[in-house]
Amino acid sequence: MMLGLVADVLAVVCLLLGAFLTFAAGIGVLRFPDLLMRMHAATKPQVLGLILMLTAEALRVRSWGVVGLLALIIIFQLFTAPVAAHMVGRAGYRTGQYNRDLLERDELHDDLQQASKDVQNRKSSP
Repeated sequence: MMLGLVADVLAVVCLLLGAFLTFAAGIGVLRFPDLLMRMHAATKPQVLGLILMLTAEALRVRSWGVVGLLALIIIFQLFTAPVAAHMVGRAGYRTGQYNRDLLERDELHDDLQQASKDVQNRKSSP
């Protein structure tokens, strides 16, 4: 009986923290000024919030079948969210959907310039 109560209290704490992080991510997407900051807000706290909410569900249900399914969802989110954010960030950078003044370092600029020169050299040589 006591273990069930502890699990329920932990589930409530995880659910509230997860909901707060998800809400904060939504506010960040609305409030941040450019694509790169919005992308950061959409991935980092959103995934952690989802993990906390799914952990709360696992603590509340206490069924191995459900826990296994929730673990698969968490693993899938951890693999796909960073890749999707990276692809959105690259596409946004290449289309100029960012504010250069807000960047502390622009490591991609030199690489893109060099790649553009290499492409031009290949086109000009027979």
